Formats: sequence, structure tokens, C-alpha cells
Amino acid sequence: MTNLQEYNEFMSVARRVVIVTHYKPDADALGSSLGLSAFLKKDGHRVTVITPSDYPAFLNWLPGNDEVVIFSEAVAEKVKSLVTEAEIIFCLDFSALSRINSIGEMIQKATGKKVLIDHHLEPEKFADFEQWNPKAASTAGLVYELIIELGERVKIDNAIADCLYAGLLTDTGGFRHNNTRREEFMIASDLVSLGANPTRVSKLIYDTNTLERLRLMGYVLSEKLVVLPEYKTAYMTLSQEELKKFGSQSGDTEGFVNYGLSIEGIHLSVMIYERKDEIKLSFRSLGEFSVNELARKYFNGGGHRNASGGSSTDSLGVTLEKFLSILPEYQEKILSARV
Repeated sequence: MTNLQEYNEFMSVARRVVIVTHYKPDADALGSSLGLSAFLKKDGHRVTVITPSDYPAFLNWLPGNDEVVIFSEAVAEKVKSLVTEAEIIFCLDFSALSRINSIGEMIQKATGKKVLIDHHLEPEKFADFEQWNPKAASTAGLVYELIIELGERVKIDNAIADCLYAGLLTDTGGFRHNNTRREEFMIASDLVSLGANPTRVSKLIYDTNTLERLRLMGYVLSEKLVVLPEYKTAYMTLSQEELKKFGSQSGDTEGFVNYGLSIEGIHLSVMIYERKDEIKLSFRSLGEFSVNELARKYFNGGGHRNASGGSSTDSLGVTLEKFLSILPEYQEKILSARV
């Protein structure tokens, strides 16, 4: 961590702490936040985890979930008060305050110290302390490394280990993605030795589906998956009406984009789906082709080289047309990407 000694001195007394993660948090975002929260509480800090939105029900098992404050208009003043009064604010798994909507403005104005713990490319410079490494596969892994840097490994219990393992597991795609370095296996091994239960965590995250989600997945793969061989690209689209038809809940489309990339010969997969007030895009690529560059340039997004997100205020149809219109620009890079 940058300014580690200063951080240590500041945290040597009990503080009012807020931990915030990104909109529609995944297992890495929530797992790293709850793992860090449990760790900080052991030193007597008063900690509140805030999420800008709801998140998938399959993450509700994470220890500490019942204390998370989920932002809504009904609790907006409470959240503002918590952020304003916080002496230190941890920002986990996002690199820009715009990723957390109106909470970002609150944090920008807050007088408390800020800590960035993240692994996404090109972070904003808003934090007093940074635990940032774009080579790291997960924010959960960075939280683990911070605890080790602080010499506090002994404080990692079963609950903290499970939270951090969940983030590490999912952001490496079950240790299959090309962001999985030697370090990820070392961290996973140590977390297991400290009490993480790989079988239970995997079951709760990957093998706990609603019937509605499975039917939605079947529909997407049979009816909505489009392959463009000339671009080695696959894409899927889902409208609000289609999501409602299958009783879709938050997180139900998680991982769908990876199925496109699993097709032999495909180097780019895109999932485009409609939310209430915007269109969201998930990009996945193989090899050297950077979807981060594409997402930043055209869809107000970003993330990692091979896994990024974006958004659009246009309609679903217009957004799809825009995506298809830019494919020729990237055709050579997509086709030549080494897997």
C-alpha cells in the first residue's frame, strides 16, 4: 500500500469506517468488502458496508451480508450521514467514483480519508492511500495482501477466508482465466489453510440456481446467441420484456457472456441487455485483443484487457447497431488475437 506507515498510524485508534463497492456488486466486490469489514472490526473500528444497488441472491450467504446497507432513496439520508461522518472510506473494486452513482458525489465531498483497493486499469486519483495492482486477478486478493502487509494474517478467520476466497474464485473464473497467476494459487492455498471451504463456496456461488435463471439461460443460448464467423465474435441481447418474461432477478445474467467465448474459434463475446434506464454491455475476449480499449472508447466503460463492461443511454436496438458498426475497425485485431 502507498503511504503504509501513515495508514498504520491513522488506523491505530478506533475509527468510523465506511466501505463502498461498485453498482451491482459481484462476488469479488461484496466478498472483498465483507472480508475487509470483518477484519477491521477485529481492531475495534465501527464499520458499515454500503452498496449502490442490490446484488444477486446467491451472495446472501456471505458472512456479514445481513448488515450491508443497500442504497435506495429511502435510505439516502442515512447513507449521506454515514459517508459524511466517516473518518476513512474504503473504495473497493472500482476505479472511478462515477461507478457508484450519487454515492460518488458524497465521497468526493467527504472530509474523511479515502482508500482505493482495486485492480482495474487507469484509476482516478482521488485516494489518500492506494492498494492498486492491475496485474492482480481480484480485489479480494488485494485485501488479503494488505492484511499480510500489515502483519495481521493471524486475524483471518473462517468467515474472512470464505469471503476473500469467493472473490478470488469468481474473478479468475474458477482459476481458468488468463489473469490467474502463481500468486492467485498461493493466496487461495493460504486462505484454505486459514479456514476457507472451497467446496462450499463453489456450491453456493456456481451451483445455486433458481429454475427461472436456468430457463433464461436456455432461452439465451438457443434463441439469442448470434455468431459472426467473419469477426470471430458472438453476441447476445436481452430486452426488459424478455427478462421479465423469465422472472429475472439481479445477477441472473451473470456469466452468460462467457458461453459465447467458449465456442471454438470465437475471440470476442458480448452480452447486451436492457435495464430500466440504460443498456449494459459485458465484453470478454481472448488473447491480446483488449476489450477495455473498445469499452472505454465507445461505451463509457472499461475494466480489464479481456473482461470489461460498458453502458449506453441509447435503445437496445441502437446500441446493438453501434456495436456491429464498430466491428470492422477491430476486425484485424480480433482475428489475429493469439489465444
